[in-house]
Amino acid sequence: MRRKTIAILKMWIKKIRRGVQVMMHLKLPFLINDIPQFFVRSSSPPNYSSNFRENLLKNLLRFSVISNRHPGYDKTGDSSSNPAPQPVTVAKKPQTQNKLPTVELDHLNWLIIKWLLVSSLPTSTLSEKWLSNSFKFLNPSAEIWNGEKFQIVLREVFRSMQESVRLIIEQITSKVSLTLDFWTSYEQILYMSVTCQWIDEYWSFQKVLLDVCHVPSPCGGPEIYYVLSKVLRMYNLETRVLAITHDNSPNALHACRSLKGDMDEQKLTVFCYIPCSAQTLNSIINDGLRTTKSVILKIREFVLEMNSSLEMSEDFVQFTTAYQEGNWKFPIDASARWSGSYQMLDIARKASKSMETVIRKYEEQLGSRVLLSPAEKNVGNIMHKYLEPFYKTINNICTNKVLTIGMLLFFMDHISDTISACKDSRQTPEWLKTAAEDMHIKAQNYSDQVCNPFTYMTAILDPRIKVELVPEYLNLESYLDESRNHFIRNYSTSYFSSISYGSTQEPEEIDSFAEEIARKKRRASVGSATDELTQYLSEPPVPMPTDVMDWWKVNSSRYPRLSLMARDHLAVQSTAVMPEDIFSAKGDEADRQRFSMPMHDARALLCVRSWIKYGIKLRYKSREIDVDRIMELTAESGGRGFDRKQKL
Repeated sequence: MRRKTIAILKMWIKKIRRGVQVMMHLKLPFLINDIPQFFVRSSSPPNYSSNFRENLLKNLLRFSVISNRHPGYDKTGDSSSNPAPQPVTVAKKPQTQNKLPTVELDHLNWLIIKWLLVSSLPTSTLSEKWLSNSFKFLNPSAEIWNGEKFQIVLREVFRSMQESVRLIIEQITSKVSLTLDFWTSYEQILYMSVTCQWIDEYWSFQKVLLDVCHVPSPCGGPEIYYVLSKVLRMYNLETRVLAITHDNSPNALHACRSLKGDMDEQKLTVFCYIPCSAQTLNSIINDGLRTTKSVILKIREFVLEMNSSLEMSEDFVQFTTAYQEGNWKFPIDASARWSGSYQMLDIARKASKSMETVIRKYEEQLGSRVLLSPAEKNVGNIMHKYLEPFYKTINNICTNKVLTIGMLLFFMDHISDTISACKDSRQTPEWLKTAAEDMHIKAQNYSDQVCNPFTYMTAILDPRIKVELVPEYLNLESYLDESRNHFIRNYSTSYFSSISYGSTQEPEEIDSFAEEIARKKRRASVGSATDELTQYLSEPPVPMPTDVMDWWKVNSSRYPRLSLMARDHLAVQSTAVMPEDIFSAKGDEADRQRFSMPMHDARALLCVRSWIKYGIKLRYKSREIDVDRIMELTAESGGRGFDRKQKL
């Protein structure tokens, strides 16, 4: 009987594997007792442990099995040789089905919802008949919701969890900053994600996605401004936003200008908008790589062939060992992003002998098209040497724990110096000098955009930067004076208020006396505030490895008012998205998921997924859905079910 069960399951698994492309979305293997491994796509989305994904998929199938086995599976032998027990088995089985609580069947659907969320799959995935048939095969009592029901439930989950997010935002006691990210789906729908960042009272950096919004046609600046204003009103953030970091697009810039105009007119709050430095740096680098595009394409084609051929990759490793050309791990990053492009130049420079040897060995398969000429090798080596400072800088940007405005300006200033040195050198080839001039124009444009008092005061509040390491173009005496005035206006006098006591004095006398006390308090406040800022700036910058949040947490007692300003300004983001999403292959997976998301799922699915990662509980109306607990109960029930099965 056991062999028969396994054979039937193998047959179904082969059918599913062979016929359904959707199964490529299943990211991890799962096991059910003696059922053979069901190998599926191995890459998993970020921030979800493989154990969690494995257990979730395992319990999805286990749940289908435990409550009711398929008819005929309880037979322990052939019916002709064992006729007596057969009526007993058939009589008991329907009773087991009827006793199955409805809530347990809903548990299966909630596990499926969690699977959709962690895998970033649209609800249309569940319209595949093979999926519902597979659950029916394992458990005829299983009732999988249809795609429309899943959409309705997911939207209600979105509304319920959005209320939780709104309550979190209401409790923030500091200013917040926002970041805007844009993308277009396969339906040619423009989306904008709005993410909120702040530093809590324990000096821990926090961020949460506020919304994923459809930007209506014609998708210009006014439409972005309209959608952004709705999000601000929804979360009551009109007077609490200190800055917005946008993606450098003209339409986003137009929307931010309109928002600043409104805030300045109503005198609501100090507000600034900042271009994404990572997008700027990526655009600068692409200008440089344009001259070596054909060389990189040849190397990339060779690397892709190696990644797909075990024999070829093993030969490459052997040759690099023999020629002492470094250690290379496969698969090699061959993405079209910065990380992949630099890797191509790195291979051509450091493993040129091994590369040429492998190409000649597999010339029949590869042809001579990927073989680099001496001139191409020279161009690749020159570009690799020129981009090495960029490589080190980007690595530091992507691994920096708290990438403040000050630290990013410090890095970008180093990049500008590198470009200028190349542009002005007599030894630079003309083709590279032309590329460096284009890069210099974009770097200068970025410097012009961030050259204002707001970015200056934000930069100096990083204790690693202060005034000493602020870029020269930004280090103006007038900006320092403006920073002092901003500090005194917004973080000093507001902490003192006049106090009126019961008295028989006339109202005019009371007001006059109160104002006299208030003036004294304000003078003391201004002196104390100036002393705090002066004392802070008089000390040298701390070492670069210093944790900025920890430093301010420890020193907030020394600078009680300045620390309030630092808490607001250090939350302002230098990039609109995570730098690794721009520079590395990690961004490709996110782009694919968002591009393929249909309009009816995009907002709810992407928001709920992000909120779960943030730690917000999955909610349906007033009910909390504890998926982890469901998985535990399923595992326990599954263990009892299989034990009972083995005893039969």
